[in-house]
Amino acid sequence: MPATLTRSFEQVAHELRPQIEAALDRYTQFVPGCPGKLAESIRYSLLSPGKRLRPLLVLMASEACGGKIDAALPAACAVEMIHCYSLIHDDLPAMDDDDLRRGRPTNHKVYGEAMAILAGDSLLTRAFEVVARDVRPPAVGAACCAALAEAAGASALVGGQADDILGEQRRAQPNGDRATERPESPEALLSALESIHHRKTGVIFLASLRLGALTAGAGPTQIQILEDYGRRLGLAFQIADDLLDVQGKEETTGKRVGKDADRGKLTFPGLLGIDESVRRAQRLVAEACDLLKPLGQAAEPLASLARYVVERDR
Repeated sequence: MPATLTRSFEQVAHELRPQIEAALDRYTQFVPGCPGKLAESIRYSLLSPGKRLRPLLVLMASEACGGKIDAALPAACAVEMIHCYSLIHDDLPAMDDDDLRRGRPTNHKVYGEAMAILAGDSLLTRAFEVVARDVRPPAVGAACCAALAEAAGASALVGGQADDILGEQRRAQPNGDRATERPESPEALLSALESIHHRKTGVIFLASLRLGALTAGAGPTQIQILEDYGRRLGLAFQIADDLLDVQGKEETTGKRVGKDADRGKLTFPGLLGIDESVRRAQRLVAEACDLLKPLGQAAEPLASLARYVVERDR
């Protein structure tokens, strides 16, 4: 049903999450040939309880542009598969080395590193299969594939993770090659931090919004509004995530807290302080909500989601 002013993000999420969960379950019923342990590993991570923010963004963006949920649902599932693959790989010992995700042991802790890598690989490829096969018409499916691949690639999601790792390595070796060290001025550090997180977090938010718009047949003006909103939303989300790592509780967040400080990671609270980080996140959310006004009441759930991002406790 069309979005109205009275439908908050929480209401929309309550309505749409069951459809997302059912579709993710269907898409991971593999044909013979997929080893049982691999399928189990894939489903363990993909179907674990989560907020489903990214697929919800796809569906809400589609509705905001006059589209239909059924038409956008395959793209929504594909985005969640990309997100899940990135989490499985990020949690590996060679990457962020986490042992808790969504309140449960991480994939490699249950199935081993090799199976976790293969589960992530499988989700990455499944995402493009789903979009290419099920998003219609084919030209829209192709455009969605291109947008998703760009967001997940070496200059975006993967590149952001690579820069994050390289930054950690440089900070751990202060007497290393000075020519490759991260610039030390606060302004340069902030710019580098925003660049990393635009790629690690923001680009998948942007891709989610773009896919929703594409499946709805949105015009250039609508797409530009959603992209401007998404850039602010992605940055606000990451600042809130950094704050939760400092102020949150493990039993609420479902993952280990304090790990960024333990690893010497560059974070918004570490660079700006807690109070300024909170103000910055709130300002970004206010700007994001203002940008949605030309889309009218149909975009109210997206505005509500932006407010939720800085109010959440997990």
